[in-house]
Amino acid sequence: MKGTSTTSASEKIRMGRKSTLLNKWHDAVGIIAVDRIRSDKDYDRVVAFMEEVIEEIGRKKNHPLNGLMDILDMRLREYDEAKYPIDDVHGVDMLRFLMEQHGLKQKDLSELGSQGVVSEILSGKRQLNLQHVKALAKRFHVAPAVFLPNA
Repeated sequence: MKGTSTTSASEKIRMGRKSTLLNKWHDAVGIIAVDRIRSDKDYDRVVAFMEEVIEEIGRKKNHPLNGLMDILDMRLREYDEAKYPIDDVHGVDMLRFLMEQHGLKQKDLSELGSQGVVSEILSGKRQLNLQHVKALAKRFHVAPAVFLPNA
């Protein structure tokens, strides 16, 4: 018959559901940019939304919005890592950083040996050995891996 639709009622319902779901997705993306953060403006909007979610969740460990928090956190981290990459710091560079943070001088690192040994380590003339790494990890309460070179 002319002018009649060949689409069944169940197909119309399914198409309507898809359209509604797609509209919901577009609304969600417009509000919180969960697909990808592309700009500082998107970032700020996601942070503001995340603050609302945090306020709603409070200290509830099993809150239904915890999954949303994970997604928001993941997207914010992705944006931060892409926009502000941080190089890994290991070995002597980490030692120098920790010395600065703790206000230490070469003479304060007697667990590494004499001041001459410490000087050679800091100047790159000598490598940190396993004993040094263990002692530094214990002193600064960090994992030994932070003093190992990148593999």
